[in-house]
Amino acid sequence: MQEKRVLVTGGAGFIGSNLANRLASDNDVIAVDDTYLGTPENLDPEVEFVEASVLDNDFPVDVDVLFHLAALSSRNMHEENPQRGCRVNVEGFVNAVERARKNGCETVVYASTSSIYGSRTEPSPVDMDVEAHTAYEASKLARERYGEYYANHHEMNVAGLRFFSVYQGFGGNEEHKGEYANTVAQFADAIASGEAPELFGDGTQTRDFTYVSDVARACELAADHELTGVYNVGTEEAYSFNEMVAMINDALGTDIDPEYVECPFDGYVHDTMADYSTFHEATGWKPQVSFEEGIEMVCESYINDTTSTN
Repeated sequence: MQEKRVLVTGGAGFIGSNLANRLASDNDVIAVDDTYLGTPENLDPEVEFVEASVLDNDFPVDVDVLFHLAALSSRNMHEENPQRGCRVNVEGFVNAVERARKNGCETVVYASTSSIYGSRTEPSPVDMDVEAHTAYEASKLARERYGEYYANHHEMNVAGLRFFSVYQGFGGNEEHKGEYANTVAQFADAIASGEAPELFGDGTQTRDFTYVSDVARACELAADHELTGVYNVGTEEAYSFNEMVAMINDALGTDIDPEYVECPFDGYVHDTMADYSTFHEATGWKPQVSFEEGIEMVCESYINDTTSTN
């Protein structure tokens, strides 16, 4: 993407800032964020930062492309306050898209979620049946239906990307998310600090872990190809939490065993894995960062910190 005026909502957050920074060298990029899960410290100087909620009516929307990544991005946030979750994730989506549309924007890429597939050890194709077991999942499915409306009724290019387990680590742009960061980031930080990471159950649950640079590239490709519909963004590989902890220990040169605790959630998703074939066929996208490489990058900052203090 080049010479476009771009808006990234949630643009100071973890995924949003990686996307905004990626696009800023060749485009005019605006990052809108309320700083709840994001911080302007994540952004490169070339990105214009606007502190605002997606529920506001005064952030800039005179853009060529809208990347809508703003959301309350966890189950817990929604269960604590379902009304707020709905306002931010559904009303905020409609507000941003509608305002951008009225200013001439025809291309929207937005974040959905793989959680709607439930627990599966086989790759999940985009055309399989999906369900909402949590308010978070319901809000993302509502986005998909509104995306369908904008594509059908207003003839816009509207692509929803169902992200799987996206990570980068606290040495990247996840630190501000704290307890809401990906488990890779949280477990690596705990182990690097000499603490035992807490794993639900017996640690055999699996996730399709996708490095954030691959996700940012997917967002850009979806806009470049002016896609409409929903697509999976994942790796078609899954690793257990036990395997992840072992890989972090190997990367850090540590030997810290996890602590196993009872899962506090009903309907906890035990396994996820993407089938990204539809997105690959549409754009040529495939993941470039293996989980082994990603773990090494997550742990690199801790290794460098140790080296610098010796």
